[in-house]
Amino acid sequence: MVKELTNGFGKVYLTIEYDAVNRWVYNNWIGYQTYIGIIAGADACLHPLRENACLCLLNDNRQVIGPWDHAVQWIVTDWAPRATAQGLTHFAHVVSPESMAALSAEAMHIGISGRLQMRMFGDIEEAQAWLRTARSQKT
Repeated sequence: MVKELTNGFGKVYLTIEYDAVNRWVYNNWIGYQTYIGIIAGADACLHPLRENACLCLLNDNRQVIGPWDHAVQWIVTDWAPRATAQGLTHFAHVVSPESMAALSAEAMHIGISGRLQMRMFGDIEEAQAWLRTARSQKT
């Protein structure tokens, strides 16, 4: 089941889906990301991670417009500790390397370093392969 989060204009800015075949949660972020939207979306993805005992998260920012530096500190200090406490070990973050969102993702990557295994990818297939390998080593 796909959960869709919408912004104040009724536009979907995030879809969250549990992938039962791969046993991970897939987040697809779309458009400009506000601080409130990021908090709501990141918190919303914790539920399927916990409910399905997921070790892995596939976070897709290829359709994000603009930076989201305004939420990096919150992700690093609030969300990441809660996600790891409930079992998240591997975080694959897919970005378009030339996008402004890639700079925000790099700042998040630096902040999260050491708390969980996070890698950034420009290609979703590479991200999926990394998560499959990580998951198979944990089971």
